[in-house]
Amino acid sequence: MPSILIVCTANQCRSPLGEALLRQLLQADAKGADWQVESAGTWATNGRSAHPDMCIAAEESGLDLYQHQARNVDAISLEQYNLILTMEQSHKEALQIEFPSIRNRVFLLSEMLGVTYDIPDPIGGPLDDYRATVRELKRLLQLSLPRIIELTQST
Repeated sequence: MPSILIVCTANQCRSPLGEALLRQLLQADAKGADWQVESAGTWATNGRSAHPDMCIAAEESGLDLYQHQARNVDAISLEQYNLILTMEQSHKEALQIEFPSIRNRVFLLSEMLGVTYDIPDPIGGPLDDYRATVRELKRLLQLSLPRIIELTQST
């Protein structure tokens, strides 16, 4: 079964949203049942809920993050994932240094479109920042889906 891990800092905003959006896109593409999509954080506290404002912004787009529980990357086996997508360059670099065996499977999410930029963390901002994150991740994942599928199936 192809597997993807999406990583941000605390696993309370961007990565759980990315997980939910990517699942939705894969299901719409009739591949969702055969794919494992999960999320984690580089500095996450295991068991914490998704940020309330991210839950609201996600719900406005038909996604439910209310049951999400954060996981730290140290609490899972990264070897099981075909592809690991990060929100920031610093996440990518940290994973590649700390876990050299997965180095070639870790990419900055924006790299799926051939560009390099971080997805800003909305934490501490107004609800509109969370809504902007939903819009940006939805756009980025929709455009990246063919490349994500290609990379995941080639490993």
